[in-house]
Amino acid sequence: MNILLVEDEPGLIVTLTDRLVSEGYEVTSASDGISGLETAASGNFDLILLDVMLPKKNGYDVARDLRQRGISTPILMLTAKGETIDKVLGLKLGADDYLTKPFEMIELLARVEVLLRRSQERPSHPNGEFRFGNIGVDFKRAEVTKDSSPLELSAMEFRLLQFFIENRGLVHSRDDLLDAVWGYDAMPTTRTVDVHIAWLRQKLEENPRHPQFIQTVHGMGYKFVV
Repeated sequence: MNILLVEDEPGLIVTLTDRLVSEGYEVTSASDGISGLETAASGNFDLILLDVMLPKKNGYDVARDLRQRGISTPILMLTAKGETIDKVLGLKLGADDYLTKPFEMIELLARVEVLLRRSQERPSHPNGEFRFGNIGVDFKRAEVTKDSSPLELSAMEFRLLQFFIENRGLVHSRDDLLDAVWGYDAMPTTRTVDVHIAWLRQKLEENPRHPQFIQTVHGMGYKFVV
């Protein structure tokens, strides 16, 4: 499991990283809100430990911006504040849990374990539907609409779109997409990925030359942004 720690206290970064690594987690850290937001948006993390009082951008704003981008990674907020209103604000902005400093390491580990287990059990689209821009996706019926009118997608285009939605905000290389969407046995070329993405952009984007949702990350691959 990969954990992102967004914390500006050097001593706490070392302490938490050492303990989490000893428990078998992989840990990446960021020391301010802006770098934390960008790292969370571009990486493949299973959980985010997010301090509230951060330089450049506070944890509340980071949590809000992540949720607005469609990133559903569980967030455990860490803060020295203990007022109920602060907890409510953090939860309303998208945090999944809240732990007040100082805390016992055993409690942090327990909360981490619970959030990770809950996220694995949670469906990516609990109602079977997802909307972005003027696009609607019905996963149960395998139907896509644009401005409420049906869009014709091939089975592979639909599978590619579904993968992007379920992993929105993360960067995927062409090889990753081949493995996840086509499978090893299909053995298409990486050019196949580019062609299918071009087709999806033609159908979904208002301006396929400057896509809003399926974006190219130069030198790395593609990511889906909402």
